[in-house]
Amino acid sequence: MLRNLKLLDGSPVDIEIAEGRISRVIDPSGGAGIADGPLDREGVREIECGGAYVSSGWIDMHVHAFPAFDPYGDEIDEIGVKQGVATIVDAGSCGADRIGELAASGGSAKTNLLAFLNISRIGLSRIDELSQLAWLDGERVGEAVARYPDLIVGLKARISRSVVGDSGIAPLRIARELSTATGLPLMVHIGSAPPAIEEVLAHLREGDIVTHYLNGKPNNLFDAEGRPIPALLDALDRGVRLDVGHGTASFSFKVAEAAKRHGIGLHTISSDIYRGNRLNGPVHSLANVMSKFLYLGYSLQEVVAAVASTAAQWLRRPELGRIQAGDRAHLTIFEVSEESVSLLDSEGIERRANQRIVPRGVVANGEFMACEVRA
Repeated sequence: MLRNLKLLDGSPVDIEIAEGRISRVIDPSGGAGIADGPLDREGVREIECGGAYVSSGWIDMHVHAFPAFDPYGDEIDEIGVKQGVATIVDAGSCGADRIGELAASGGSAKTNLLAFLNISRIGLSRIDELSQLAWLDGERVGEAVARYPDLIVGLKARISRSVVGDSGIAPLRIARELSTATGLPLMVHIGSAPPAIEEVLAHLREGDIVTHYLNGKPNNLFDAEGRPIPALLDALDRGVRLDVGHGTASFSFKVAEAAKRHGIGLHTISSDIYRGNRLNGPVHSLANVMSKFLYLGYSLQEVVAAVASTAAQWLRRPELGRIQAGDRAHLTIFEVSEESVSLLDSEGIERRANQRIVPRGVVANGEFMACEVRA
């Protein structure tokens, strides 16, 4: 039994968990009950939560959780439950060559693991994985998707100059064909040109995700005055989604402020975390990235939705984004601490905030774990 919690609207709540599932959601004040029936605590382990907030378990839509790939890798639970994140989605660390190893590691982790499959069979064993079209093997992609349907939620294509080399836009055209063949959406990494951002966006359709949408590189989604480019507005009209994917080099406060000013986003907040930017910054944790959006003026409800219900909706796993009796228990317990905090973007620009989000506990697959407090 998790006692003395509050929902995002401030309503008090106790949550009872049995056999890995939420058995009851109870209004302890005795008012109009969230669930009917008296609270019987006899023989139940109680965890006092001290009035902390509770939400459905946080989902980080963009991480790198395959530690064999250095520097772009980390241990699943280090970037998952230890940071209050119940579900992580590996964003294309592995292609068909090694996706089985990632699946196996997920089986021994506490954190719930999902993944985007890199369209290059070699994945991030090299950082120019789309520079040789021979590495884009459609048959191997189809086999991997068929073998791991509960793990793979989409296909990942990193479409920027350092990744595609002389291949240009061709890998994205192939990715589009693979998306059609498998029925899976694309997550597309954007960065330096070529290809030009307008050419990239033209290939995306409803349900696809642009990650790194707030990067400050010249080939970004906003013009010199901070206005969204027409190709971005057209993509949004088609149902393309936007993901933060903060990372080491892909989040600019200046761009984020322009996006908010013009009403762009907010869809999903993700960290693009791996060992280096977890330990050395500027990412540190999903909670740290979420705190930056509180600083930007988004409400707590908007920020949490971007790592909970909105992410779960895109994943077509609505049960991950709600607190409801009968569902598998995935919860995050957290506080909003009123304190002075330094927040850095990927360009080394500092902002001083007066509050930060601090995870205190997580329930993943029905198991409660206390969190390690991170920067």
